[in-house]
Amino acid sequence: MMVSAIISRVVILVFGTLYPAYASYKAVKTKNVREYVKWMMYWIVFALFTCAETFADIFLSWVPFYYEAKIVFVLWLLSPATKGSSILYRKFVHPQLTKREQKIDAYIQQASDKGYSAILTVGSKGLSYASNVVVQTALKGHGAVLDHLKKSYSMSDLSVEGSSTAVGPNVPPVIPDNEDELDNLDNRLIEEREEANRRLREGRKENEMLQQKGNAGAGQDDVITTRDTQLRSRTSKYSHKEGMTC
Repeated sequence: MMVSAIISRVVILVFGTLYPAYASYKAVKTKNVREYVKWMMYWIVFALFTCAETFADIFLSWVPFYYEAKIVFVLWLLSPATKGSSILYRKFVHPQLTKREQKIDAYIQQASDKGYSAILTVGSKGLSYASNVVVQTALKGHGAVLDHLKKSYSMSDLSVEGSSTAVGPNVPPVIPDNEDELDNLDNRLIEEREEANRRLREGRKENEMLQQKGNAGAGQDDVITTRDTQLRSRTSKYSHKEGMTC
């Protein structure tokens, strides 16, 4: 079955497609009207055979000698002795196409119009969707920048040790509509950040000064305590000597 399918496909490709194509080329080159009409009839019949073959291979491939019958049919269409393609075209294809020509033309025109309108509709929807995606991506990008700036100015980063007051920029919740407003917002945020950092440095300096003063005061207390201890020791020694003298 597999070998028969391969052989039939090769025979149809070579004798049913390549050879008629070359013969059609010769007819067009020599401008032989008789040969031109002959091969035009063949191609119409062969196109119908190809359509029927597509469905027949699915449902009739199990029939014995199915592929061999296709080979014989293609050779019958090509043979100058049998003139199979001319017979089928003149007796069956041409009369049926003549009866339904107007309907077929109407269907083709409707399909063409609907296909063109469908392409326009799909294209417009695709462009609209793509533009929306681009705009949303741009807005999300600006929002991400603002969120990053908000995080960099967070309460924990700007708070001073030992103080319950936090310094932070007043970031507007609305995303600017144009680039000029965004640049102004960026400049304002940078200035506020520099001001906050300056306040933070001043607060740290004040804390260090307070700690230094505290350490200095603690050293003076230690000196005073040492002196009091020495005085008490001397007083106790003097009292002890007086008691021994008495």
